[in-house]
Amino acid sequence: MQRKAAGIKLLLLDVDGVMTNGQIIYDGAGNELKMFHVRDGHGLKLLQRAGIKVGIITGRSSQVVSRRAAELDIEILYQGALNKLDPYLEIVTQSGLREEQIAYMGDDLIDLPVLRRVGFSATVADADADVRGLVDYVSKFSGGAGAVREICDLLLKAGGHWDEVTARYFSADR
Repeated sequence: MQRKAAGIKLLLLDVDGVMTNGQIIYDGAGNELKMFHVRDGHGLKLLQRAGIKVGIITGRSSQVVSRRAAELDIEILYQGALNKLDPYLEIVTQSGLREEQIAYMGDDLIDLPVLRRVGFSATVADADADVRGLVDYVSKFSGGAGAVREICDLLLKAGGHWDEVTARYFSADR
């Protein structure tokens, strides 16, 4: 697992159930609400500092996801992808990366076609049982509760980037 994680250059993520807890909430005006974990966002920024790109492939379309992607400087964003393999293959072609250099984190059956192709596959603790049984790594955390951060930290450490991107936090003179 460490060897597979060490060579990752791009992390792709599902949103509902991975970056969020999977619940879809509407307010009285019909606006969709989602909650994101701040530590997940910080983990994604750490990956970007290490030169690892981040992207999103999600089956739903949401203004909230567009806003979160913009906040995190995520330029690879596919929404409304009911067949996630098509945008994934487009990303592979456009990025010039080999599939073994790409990681994907998904939580449900719709994610399996991509999870089976990437170099490193991961899911959340509360994912569909079939998904948990087919991935390289299952987070200790549920979707929206720090699972993305756990994967970010794992990729940074496996790739030898951890000390570099976290030095300013551990240095006594900063």
